[in-house]
Amino acid sequence: MLESVDLSLKMKDKKQYKKELKQTQLELVRLQRLLFDHQLGCLIVCEGWDAAGKGGAIKRLTSGLDPRGFEVHAIGAPSSNEKRHHYLKRFWTKLPPYGKIGVFDRSWYGRVLVERVEELATDSEWRRAYDEINEFEQLLVHDYYVLIKLWFHISNEEQLRRFQERQKDPLKQWKITDEDWRNRSKWEAYEKAVEDMIDKTSTAESPWHVIEGEDKHYARVKTNQTVIRAIKERVNQQSP
Repeated sequence: MLESVDLSLKMKDKKQYKKELKQTQLELVRLQRLLFDHQLGCLIVCEGWDAAGKGGAIKRLTSGLDPRGFEVHAIGAPSSNEKRHHYLKRFWTKLPPYGKIGVFDRSWYGRVLVERVEELATDSEWRRAYDEINEFEQLLVHDYYVLIKLWFHISNEEQLRRFQERQKDPLKQWKITDEDWRNRSKWEAYEKAVEDMIDKTSTAESPWHVIEGEDKHYARVKTNQTVIRAIKERVNQQSP
């Protein structure tokens, strides 16, 4: 599936990027108010390759929003206490209240991605997680939540270029770690895990949206447009 993604997509120029980004940000502000009026919670799940542009897209997605109405969760490895519970518990506690937005930079999909590849979960644990995740998400969308799942996609070559760029830039060196390079060496294993994740958890009610990320400007605008479209569809369903 990932091989068919058109990574050549890009913005025509910077002027077009600024215009379309501004338009989408203004629309997001309006929709944030509609979410509150309809008392719908919104979950935006951001997954993707290291250096694929998730952080930059989240920044542009939220920059114009009322800060009282959203929260961004940067998800790392579970704490020792969190490991004592079912892996989904720590995400339950981060769900936004109705009327607000929760953005997840990494998510419960770690169970079928990093935990699968790094053997932090047993074969049985990550295999049954597909059904667990589908049921978890179905529960949310059947309640009062909009669920939007984004996969930020770049090529192996583009990731290498961005890694090298970060390593050379003193202001960006903090973004690149030995763990990033180690993960990169397992590209094929992660690619297989991503393919399986999309195949098994992209449903009619909570589909995956692939964001073509080679051109960061294109990716940021498409991210906003995808979120706008999903919120509008759900608000229209709720309207009498």
